[in-house]
Amino acid sequence: MTRYRVEHRTTYTYDDDVTDSLGIGHLVPRELPWQQVRGYDVVVTPEPGDLSRDADYYGNTVTYFQVTTPHDELVVVGSGEVEVVPPAVDEDAAARPWESVRPLIAPSAPGAWRATDFALPSAAVPVHAGARDYAADSLLPGRAVGEAVTDLMHRIHADFDYDPAATTVTSTVSEILAKRAGVCQDFAHFTLSALRAHGLAARYVSGYLATEPPPGKERVVGADASHAWVAVWLGGDEWLALDPTNDQWQNDRYVTLAWGRDYGDVPPLKGVIFTEAKTSRLTVSVDVAPLGPAVL
Repeated sequence: MTRYRVEHRTTYTYDDDVTDSLGIGHLVPRELPWQQVRGYDVVVTPEPGDLSRDADYYGNTVTYFQVTTPHDELVVVGSGEVEVVPPAVDEDAAARPWESVRPLIAPSAPGAWRATDFALPSAAVPVHAGARDYAADSLLPGRAVGEAVTDLMHRIHADFDYDPAATTVTSTVSEILAKRAGVCQDFAHFTLSALRAHGLAARYVSGYLATEPPPGKERVVGADASHAWVAVWLGGDEWLALDPTNDQWQNDRYVTLAWGRDYGDVPPLKGVIFTEAKTSRLTVSVDVAPLGPAVL
């Protein structure tokens, strides 16, 4: 088990006062069989008149706040400690033919009702013919689902370039496929579209990936970033989480924040403000600092 100290700091600055700011944040990691959360909190400055937590439809922790004190800067910090181990993968479940774990086509399969929502198209992940055709080379008849989706992950990593300038937060699956480039959010959305087009259930996972500095270099505090990957349903309560951006299954370097149908379900922060400001600036700093093995 590995421990991390995580801090996700978001700062909004405006050229005039904001008189009312209402926000929703997915900034508290999930409690999971492979992840324990210790002393995690979300602090908002200026101090909000209302600050509360709840669970959303998918069981993610959501923080709600409202700041009515006039301000030209808003800072939201989620921080705490997380203990992580690599998620266990059921080898028997991963060996099932991929055709047998499609919840809409095999609704009587154990646990299918819980996975159905993740097999349906969503706002950012439509059923796309190009994505379906791309995935067909991996989803061969009778192939084990774990082997098939891992092969798809390898191919996306090899065929698509990581390029932050290629896309924006609103880029579509069509644009991602045409450019064969993007960032983690794009690769996750494309993977979801490819899998769902064949009837498989897969969810968008948001969180953090602990990075390692180059040999001989010190860690740069705040230089980490939010990350996104995919978890594929294997039947029952079993899921396989894989990362097409880094071409690997989820391991103990990943901190899971939240999951949903696509990015739109789990953005770190979103909200509404009332202001006369004409310009604003957003800065984000993420730090995932290893603390060494957990004390059992």
